[in-house]
Amino acid sequence: MHSDSPAWALYSCVSFVVAVVMMGIGITMNPGASWIHAYFAMSALLLTGSSFTLAKMLRDRNEAQRLHQRIEEAKTEHLLKTYELKPPLAA
Repeated sequence: MHSDSPAWALYSCVSFVVAVVMMGIGITMNPGASWIHAYFAMSALLLTGSSFTLAKMLRDRNEAQRLHQRIEEAKTEHLLKTYELKPPLAA
C-alpha cells in the first residue's frame, strides 16, 4: 500500500491552512457591505467542504475499482488453474 512521506503530509496540511487564512484575510479586507463578506465566507466554506467531498468520492471510486480488478484477477487465476490443459499421454 502506498504511504505518503511525512514531508508531503506536512506540506499538504500547511498549504491548506495558508490557503484558508489567505481566503479569510481576503474576505475581511474586501471593501463592501457585511452581506458581501458573509456571501464570500459562505461560498468559501461550501467550496472547501465540496472539495473534501469530491476528493473522498474520487478516492473511494479508485479503491473500489482496484478491489474489483483484484477480484476479477483472482477469478481468472482460479479458472485457469481449474481448467488447466493436461499434456497428452505419451504414445
